[in-house]
Amino acid sequence: MRAFTQHTGLVAAMDRSNVDTDQIIPKQFLKRIERTGFGAFLFFDWRFLEDGTPNPEFELNCPDLEGASILLARQNFGCGSSREHAPWALDDYGFRILIAPSFADIFYNNCFQNGLLPIVLDAEVIEDLFTRANTYPGYTLSVQLAENLILDDHGLKQSFEIDPFRKHCLLHGLDDIALTLEHAERIAAYEAARGMPALSESGESN
Repeated sequence: MRAFTQHTGLVAAMDRSNVDTDQIIPKQFLKRIERTGFGAFLFFDWRFLEDGTPNPEFELNCPDLEGASILLARQNFGCGSSREHAPWALDDYGFRILIAPSFADIFYNNCFQNGLLPIVLDAEVIEDLFTRANTYPGYTLSVQLAENLILDDHGLKQSFEIDPFRKHCLLHGLDDIALTLEHAERIAAYEAARGMPALSESGESN
């Protein structure tokens, strides 16, 4: 998993509440066996018209938002089914940070497991960010994870909260497998004492 320390990126403001995972990545694309390539289908039913052409009314199709890597949304983002494909699609599209007043629990956990940083802020702060995004063309934010800070070029200095363990994992690029391998020597000693096969660096038993 990629480590996350700090990131500066263009903000895409999605003024929608209760965006569910079936809108993030529609069910017809879940048959893919690869973990990559889902970005092409992100928000598919909103991004494209029935004839397959881009929907000019959809936020992410605005030419000024090409390359956006920070998604600003409303409450309960990522609700619906627990499909891990949703953060895969967001990451593959290019998003590194999601900012909203609330996230669905399972989606929130899946983001951390896949190297995305979901940031929860008060509704008043979110409203201010939407105002800024709509006021300043090419609006960007800088997020410093070590300091728990969000900055912009217009005087914003906003702190945010994050669980210390999740923060540690993001800063060091640790998913569940990497966390397990941090204890590889102790696991190997335990297995050797019981005549079990040793754990390889890939996390598989030899």
